[in-house]
Amino acid sequence: MNSAELERALLKAHAEADTTALIRLYTLAGDQAEVAGEIDRACFYLTHAFVFALEAGAAEADPLNARLAERGRAKRLTF
Repeated sequence: MNSAELERALLKAHAEADTTALIRLYTLAGDQAEVAGEIDRACFYLTHAFVFALEAGAAEADPLNARLAERGRAKRLTF
């Protein structure tokens, strides 16, 4: 998914309050930024994914927290 498509998908997911899509899309954005070597940007997106996962009680919260903790952006939590 290119950046324009990803942005449109994120806006749609926000408009529809689709938490599952928001977790998936923000994680994808973080993955893409990380591959591009843009760690600050990656962590920005992963933090959004993490917050939505926490709010939803989604299983993705744990691996997202681990990724952020590895980058020094969060404390490792126990779920």
